[in-house]
Amino acid sequence: MSEVVAELRGEAGLLTLNRPKALNALSLEMIRELTAALRAWRDDPKVQLVALRGMGREGPFGAFCAGGDIRFFHRAVLAGDPRLEDFFTEEYVLNHLIHVYPKPFVVFMDGIVMGGGMGISGHGAFGSLRIVTERTKMAMPETNIGLFPDVGGGWFLGHLCPPGVGEYLGLTGNLIGGNDARIAGLADGLLPAAELDATGNGSPRRVARAA
Repeated sequence: MSEVVAELRGEAGLLTLNRPKALNALSLEMIRELTAALRAWRDDPKVQLVALRGMGREGPFGAFCAGGDIRFFHRAVLAGDPRLEDFFTEEYVLNHLIHVYPKPFVVFMDGIVMGGGMGISGHGAFGSLRIVTERTKMAMPETNIGLFPDVGGGWFLGHLCPPGVGEYLGLTGNLIGGNDARIAGLADGLLPAAELDATGNGSPRRVARAA
């Protein structure tokens, strides 16, 4: 089964990260599938909106993305696997594609949102909408393994308010919930998780209006 499910629902393109046992940690294949779908829909006049969500263990939502696939990184370093460089190069290309995407980009950040998950959710520009819930657990924990906040973290953390919040989150890797993410500027709206199935499984425009 594909690790990214791409489907059309009316005028909306819906992308579902489909690796629930790994909390939708990003693999190189997922990055490539996301990039291909976004590029195809970018040039498709029938697609007016793109939405992104994660698959949980019990169905849609419940987990968004735990970041990059750390197990793959470990194996790739030990084996000298050149796909490790491909992963980061193509991940950053995907982040930039989302940042300059010319269509509204709606992200349902329910559950874990960390590292690379922040990268694919935090860079939307034109008409973007980042939705969190009371189950959202958000962090940039890269500093805990000796890395700087990557996936453009220095950019979006630097735009948070009040001043110093982004620096604090980047240096500590501390976890925050959905409401704090909204207050800090990492999300645009908070929606009860119980309402996601009723709205997010239908038209993403309904969720955009609800948030």
